[in-house]
Amino acid sequence: MEFNPKNNIVKLCLQGMAMDDNGQPEEAHKLFQQAWNETTNDFEKFLAAYFVTRHQKTVFDKLTWFETSLQFALKVNDEATKSALPALYSNIAKCYEDLNEPEKAKMNEDWANSFTGKLSDKGPFYHGTKADLKIGDLLVAGGNSNYKPEVKMNHIYFTAIFNLAGLAASLARGDGHERVYMIEPTGSFENDPNVTDKKFPGNLTRSYRSEAPLKVVGEITDWRKQTTEDIEKWKEKLANNKGEIIN
Repeated sequence: MEFNPKNNIVKLCLQGMAMDDNGQPEEAHKLFQQAWNETTNDFEKFLAAYFVTRHQKTVFDKLTWFETSLQFALKVNDEATKSALPALYSNIAKCYEDLNEPEKAKMNEDWANSFTGKLSDKGPFYHGTKADLKIGDLLVAGGNSNYKPEVKMNHIYFTAIFNLAGLAASLARGDGHERVYMIEPTGSFENDPNVTDKKFPGNLTRSYRSEAPLKVVGEITDWRKQTTEDIEKWKEKLANNKGEIIN
């Protein structure tokens, strides 16, 4: 299932995280529980259960919800959800460690390590920009960040979700038309550490970065364009983000 910021369960989880950040844990818990109650598929159940875990009172209850989240994550079995498996297994291992069950803790930590750092995403991949490019052109690192213009980026970024590349195009600096290009990495790439295991477990947005150029192989025109209101909301969020870019 494609990660969608407008999905009702994703929105409820984001609202819950905002409540946590504002020191309102009870309200956050209600939102996470509401998300769980309103889930309609395995991906939503995996995600909501992960966040319900936050406000459980006992280690056993945390373990139960983490294992519930893992159960549904394994059912989904797509590239985005696979990226969350190391975090899930590590959290389960920590619970077993706290419950003084070292064998089960080690088994789950071994599972976490077996998935860590293994990228199996075959794409296709996309890059959003306002630059006018043609097939065969190369996108290279070294440009200024769209989100913090004073930062010169050491990597070039891309995603396997073309609607998210469209969002990046909407937020890109410049006066050109918003464009989403299909690209091919010309070298190795890694999970984008600016989003991986930050708000959500793993790399649900399938966001990557590379020091090597990206080759333009096509252009996508049927991506979902953002409304002016949505773009302004995203710009406001980015302006209020005090975190440092991992460059």
